[in-house]
Amino acid sequence: MKPEILESRRQVMSAVVNSYPGGRECAAARLGLLPKRLDNQVYENAGCQPLTDAQLHLLEQASGTSYLPDYISALYGGVFVPMPAEGELENLDLYSRSLATSSQKGRVDQLIAQALKDGQLDEAELAEIVAAHRQHIAARHAEVGAVITLHRK
Repeated sequence: MKPEILESRRQVMSAVVNSYPGGRECAAARLGLLPKRLDNQVYENAGCQPLTDAQLHLLEQASGTSYLPDYISALYGGVFVPMPAEGELENLDLYSRSLATSSQKGRVDQLIAQALKDGQLDEAELAEIVAAHRQHIAARHAEVGAVITLHRK
């Protein structure tokens, strides 16, 4: 299951750096920065500018995460769905994606059922349902995209 969508760019930068293989020291080295300078940019200390989108993208490619596009997509009420490359798919992948999509749809339905036991949705329940729904829609979009990619002429 995908991690929760982060609420600020600072949280995104921190999550990207923390998820980088080898930790912040390796992330700093990859960007050609000293670890202290990286920390200053992540936390915007000492008048430092935050990491750029290109720097975050570089780190996320190595760690296999998508915190930045998830964050930006959420700002616009959407979801980020990475599309598979043509050579990395087979029918077993399609089946696996179908199961994941069904599982996430079931999770949304469970959350709605639990939330409606008292007849009302509170803000926390609503947020949880919407987050799960976004994950389901992203999984379904990726599933359809994979079918198209694999079976295109």
